[in-house]
Amino acid sequence: MQKYEYKVVPAPEKGVKTKGVKPGTPRFAQTLENLMNGLGAEGWEYIRADTLPCTERAGLTGSQTVYRNVLIFRRGLEGDTGETAETAADPILIEAMTDPEPDHTGETAEPDAAHDSPREDSIAAQ
Repeated sequence: MQKYEYKVVPAPEKGVKTKGVKPGTPRFAQTLENLMNGLGAEGWEYIRADTLPCTERAGLTGSQTVYRNVLIFRRGLEGDTGETAETAADPILIEAMTDPEPDHTGETAEPDAAHDSPREDSIAAQ
């Protein structure tokens, strides 16, 4: 089983000035794209964005709940091949059980006692 490490980063709240990118939504999208591409280059895979509550101080004695947007990334742990004992083992070959070809040379009307099932014997004994 593959093991991962996770990274949670705050989502950008406003776009960073970039030459040639208009303000507003395009600037914000460019900022988000740069953040995601930077982490992707380090081997991090984007998983999802979440909004989570965070309790913060408000004034001297008060507190308030603020909701923060975060981006969640993951990457495989180094040195972990992702194989467990079950997946790393060689496969076991199992031959299909088939009945042998019937021999029609000495057929009798009575079934052979060696081929009777144990269930039929237990029913007959009752």
